[in-house]
Amino acid sequence: MALSINRITNANLYSDDLNHFGQAEEINLPKLMQVMVEHKALGMKGKIELPAGFDKMELSIKWNSFYADTFKKYANPFKSIKIQVRSSVEIYEGGDKVDEKALVVYATVQSKGFPLGNFKAQDNVEMESELACTQVKMEYDGKPVMEFDAMANILLIDGVDQFAAYRSNLGI
Repeated sequence: MALSINRITNANLYSDDLNHFGQAEEINLPKLMQVMVEHKALGMKGKIELPAGFDKMELSIKWNSFYADTFKKYANPFKSIKIQVRSSVEIYEGGDKVDEKALVVYATVQSKGFPLGNFKAQDNVEMESELACTQVKMEYDGKPVMEFDAMANILLIDGVDQFAAYRSNLGI
C-alpha cells in the first residue's frame, strides 16, 4: 500500500453573512482541552487524572487590514458571531494527488476586545481579533467529526452523543 499524505495549505473565513476572502491572514482555531483532576484513594499506589469537564475555548483572527463591515460585526461583545472556516484537504498517494475533500469548522464566538492596530512605517497594519468561543463543530467530507457546545452540554464524537446520560441524569 502506498503512503497516504493529507495536506491543508489554505482556508477561507466566513462570519454570519460576510465572506472574508482575502481579508484574514491567519486564523487560530480553539483547542478542545479537557480539565483533568487528580484522583487518589486509599489502597491505590499511584495517583491518576480523570476528566472533569472542558476548559474555555479561544479563537483569534489576524486581519491583513481594516474592513469596516467586518470590524463593526466584531466590535460588539454582547452579540455572538457564527463563523465558518472552510479548507480543502489534498490527498496524495505515491506522490500523486488522488483526491480533495472539504474540511469545515463552525464556531460560535464573542468579541473579547476591539483591535485598533499595530502601525509600522511602510508596512501593512496588523489587527487581531481575540474571541471567546462557546461552540465548535468539525465536518470532514460532509460527515461530522466532532461537536462541542459548552452552553448546551453537548459533545458529539463521530455523531455519538457523549453527554446524553449526563444530561438525562441532571434532568436537562
